Amino acid sequence: LSSYSEKMPHAVSTGTTIVAVEYAGGVVIGADSRVSTGTYISNRASDKITPLSDNAFLLRSGSAADTQLVSDYVRHMVHQHESQLQRPIDVPTVANLVMQIGYNNKNALSAAAMLVAGYDAATRQGHVYAVPIGGTMVRQKYAIDGSGSIFIYGYCDSEYKDDMTREEAESFVAEAIALAMSTDGSSGGVVRLVTVNADGIFRRLQAGDKSVPRFGEEKDVHKDLTDKANAMQT
Repeated sequence: LSSYSEKMPHAVSTGTTIVAVEYAGGVVIGADSRVSTGTYISNRASDKITPLSDNAFLLRSGSAADTQLVSDYVRHMVHQHESQLQRPIDVPTVANLVMQIGYNNKNALSAAAMLVAGYDAATRQGHVYAVPIGGTMVRQKYAIDGSGSIFIYGYCDSEYKDDMTREEAESFVAEAIALAMSTDGSSGGVVRLVTVNADGIFRRLQAGDKSVPRFGEEKDVHKDLTDKANAMQT
């Protein structure tokens, strides 16, 4: 038995940082772009923000294959739902579909933690739902998950405030992800932001060279490299 277990493949650790927050006129969601399998970075520019409907998105952390499959199933069910009712689906229903798949397959989806966020035009309200491993669904004013989230709970609790403006919410999400990227080795790449409100969907990418905030030792190293590059050019 021991020799057999030694031959079994070991599960690789996966990591990411995902953040979603409600603000006065909608929601802002964001994620890093690094996909890692253990210590190997398999993709440095992935998109972990997946549309489930015209007004709701899934933020994926954990097993990329499992969460991509969940998003495929939910998009199919959303299409059926909207075809039958002949109206757009609301965000709570989308989150409930994700929760049902997570709960009914909790033994198989042991590494799939997700967030669902979007904006409902009918109620003029943004929604953020956490759907962690096991299939729970909890509405929150802001939610974070992934391996990088353990490093930013203090920042998020300190900096979050009710009724933020769009600019404040976007800054909150971007800085939270940048902080996680500076500490968590499994989070990195670029910061992808999506704002959903009554005016539509707005995507923004912050590349890692200049626009992503840097903190701690990473800030000092980046400054030294920038100074050397500028000196070489002059």
